[in-house]
Amino acid sequence: MKSLLEIAVFSSDAALIADQAGADRIELCSGYADGGLTPSLGTIRFVKENVSCPISVMIRPRGGDFCYSQSEIEVMKRDIEICKEIGVNGIVFGILDKNFNINKETSLLLSKLASPLEVTFHRAFDICHDPMESLEILIACGVKRILTSGQKSSALEGAEFISELNAKANERISIMPGAGINPGNISEILKQTACKEFHASAKRLATHADSFGFGEHVLPHPEIIAALKERLS
Repeated sequence: MKSLLEIAVFSSDAALIADQAGADRIELCSGYADGGLTPSLGTIRFVKENVSCPISVMIRPRGGDFCYSQSEIEVMKRDIEICKEIGVNGIVFGILDKNFNINKETSLLLSKLASPLEVTFHRAFDICHDPMESLEILIACGVKRILTSGQKSSALEGAEFISELNAKANERISIMPGAGINPGNISEILKQTACKEFHASAKRLATHADSFGFGEHVLPHPEIIAALKERLS
């Protein structure tokens, strides 16, 4: 199987750039400073109508921890239903309980609701107390892939454990390394983990001098995407 490159994007412009640069899939988010939040309905519709690569949409109603209230779960359910209506390819979520374990009941509920869309469990996995047990729970919930840095600050640092996860998964679920992946280390991460999917932002910051501190406009760089794909080929 050819290695696949997923690019995280945080705006409609970023989605267009990543698609045109050859991303194999995009993870569509808003809220870069919060680590990724659910994008607006307008953004999802626009991106679906204007990109050719598969789209996975982040389902995360707020920043902060991954232990959600009942009202927040209801919002997530409605966002998933909208994604199904629009016809994206997948959704991305991560839900834990107060003890840093997978919230199995809600994860199963949302995975079933999302079907037939592919489900990715995001890096909430990296703060689970028992990742090997969490792996089995997510397989039982019907999750398609896990995005992980191997419970380290970067995928390169966590490569040894990612390899262990991938071996344990044994093709029952895809293990997708992410966090700090760049053209200088992706070949080594591929070699160490033997994973088939990789997640990167390939980002450049486009902050204007007169932005009054309102934050960074994060865009992927086509040359970085091209370099990442070259090293995966």
